[in-house]
Amino acid sequence: MAKKLVLERPKGFYEKFERKPGDKSNTHYCPGCGHGIIHKLIAEAIEDLGIQERVIMVSPVGCSVFVYYYFKTGNIQVAHGRAPAVATALKRANPNAIVVSYQGDGDLAAIGGNNILQAANRGEHITVFFVNNAIYGMTGGQMAPTTLPGMKTATTPYGRDVDNEGPPMKVSELLATLDGPTYIERGAIWDNKSIAKSRMAIRKALQCQMDGKGFSLVETLAACPSGWKVDPKDQYDWMHEHMAPYFPLGVMKDVRDEREPWHRKKRDNSATEIIEALDLNLPEPQRFPSEIKKDSFSNPSIKLAGFGGQGILSAGAMIANAAMEQGLHSSWIPSYGPEMRGGTAYCFVNISEREIGSPTVSHPDVLMAFNLPSLVKFEPDVKPGGLLMYDSTIIDQAPERSDIDVLAVPATKIADDLGNTRMANTVMTGAYLARTGILSKEALEQTMPKAIKRQNMVEANLKALAAGIDFAMKSA
Repeated sequence: MAKKLVLERPKGFYEKFERKPGDKSNTHYCPGCGHGIIHKLIAEAIEDLGIQERVIMVSPVGCSVFVYYYFKTGNIQVAHGRAPAVATALKRANPNAIVVSYQGDGDLAAIGGNNILQAANRGEHITVFFVNNAIYGMTGGQMAPTTLPGMKTATTPYGRDVDNEGPPMKVSELLATLDGPTYIERGAIWDNKSIAKSRMAIRKALQCQMDGKGFSLVETLAACPSGWKVDPKDQYDWMHEHMAPYFPLGVMKDVRDEREPWHRKKRDNSATEIIEALDLNLPEPQRFPSEIKKDSFSNPSIKLAGFGGQGILSAGAMIANAAMEQGLHSSWIPSYGPEMRGGTAYCFVNISEREIGSPTVSHPDVLMAFNLPSLVKFEPDVKPGGLLMYDSTIIDQAPERSDIDVLAVPATKIADDLGNTRMANTVMTGAYLARTGILSKEALEQTMPKAIKRQNMVEANLKALAAGIDFAMKSA
């Protein structure tokens, strides 16, 4: 019986784009954008090569920022231009993974120029898919490093002047001069023939990594009708006429057959070995025992949230440092708006007896809310059975949930009674210690100077810590 041909979405894609707001069936890209075609070619290759469970997609800032909406693989989003650096870390930590960096020209060739240059020079075992549409598409159509001579953009309204802005950067040719890369090719997606060749180039690049032969990059010339101010039906003619002469297609470097598979040795040195190698004369750390009040308080993920200026980040640092002092694994990562005072601020803290896989916290075991907007926004995220603490001096609305433990702490009033309302964060930290028993007072006292920037305030904050502990003990 003849084999039945079934045309369907590649399994490398989600069936529905549930992570995407609004329409779950279509991508967010503009009509005529080249990203959709390139996504399809990559997803098909992932499925046909049987590597879906091994792939980690790395997407930075740009039109490709939402790659994680679409690819049913491991995904991590990174800062502008830093995809090669993060991809390097991912691959070295997970040698069996197939790590893919997906970047646009504004990202890779501009702010990320040094990142891609160094990763390629080191011959990192990663695959880079580089989408070149000669413009900053996401942020309004400004000139990119690959913008063509004479091309009008938001920042070159009279056209790119080579004498003033320099010539366009030919990334593939530049990287091909380095010894590190193994395979580099430039393709396009302006007709069926070029799409077929790009399809093969993408598979070769992935296979290069699968074979352990080092760094590979595929540059693809793609359209941005919105940025170019070109009708989508005319985009392919525009690419042929303007991009093809300056960015010739073809293989820039291919030494796959000449290189034997090789792998970096994973260095797994213990802390003791590192200290000895660096000849550090460190004092033996003190270890303080904890007296956890109940099992559900163990290994917590914590979110602290409030206004900028309330010491949210410092409180998180106090807790994370104290956890390390007790010999536990801990992580701390901040998030805050551009305002120095009055803007939103929150941080994530993880404390664990085991290694911590991710520093972020989506559904915390513990929420410390220092203002009403934070309580309203994050209360629904607390895990059932979790602990919610809030500053009842500032927040006059009690939490609504009945499936969590709640502790109202008049932290600002207690701090004010001690002479400084800015110590409310330390009061709340003390109340958390007393309520859970996960960390000892001695550990906090030992590490307090590391979290308090103004050293003349350490003594006052130690009193605030004790006051918070005393309040929670009396409230038990």
